[in-house]
Amino acid sequence: MGAAGAGKSTVGGALAAALGFRFVEGDDYHSAAAVEKMRAGIALTDADRRPWLAMLHDIIATAAGRREPLVVACSALHQRYRDTLRGDLRGVRFVFLKADEGTLRQRLSARTARLRRLGASAPPAAIASRAGSTVFTILNRRATTR
Repeated sequence: MGAAGAGKSTVGGALAAALGFRFVEGDDYHSAAAVEKMRAGIALTDADRRPWLAMLHDIIATAAGRREPLVVACSALHQRYRDTLRGDLRGVRFVFLKADEGTLRQRLSARTARLRRLGASAPPAAIASRAGSTVFTILNRRATTR
């Protein structure tokens, strides 16, 4: 878990590969409507995220039921999102990837430039603003003190 640009996909994919686990990119499971909102720079609401989080929970629960090791990349910055992902499953763990605001902005800027070269729309600048959010700050402090 972590803000956009923290390295969730890169680190999660590498971890899963190194351990021989299946990797799931959580962003691949957003609805078309949610993707359109994000492309337009509109922040998703809890109502937008609810079915997405439920779907990711189902993926996690299915893997757990099969005793299949799994790594999922997902921002999950709010405790309520992590609670939804975990549900009543024991053994689900979260890893917070910490990055300072400058690093996040640099990575998102590089991502934006790469997407523009490919003709795709750029990720909204609002994503980088998460770095200054209360949730991000609290998680960073917790990660620093643990």
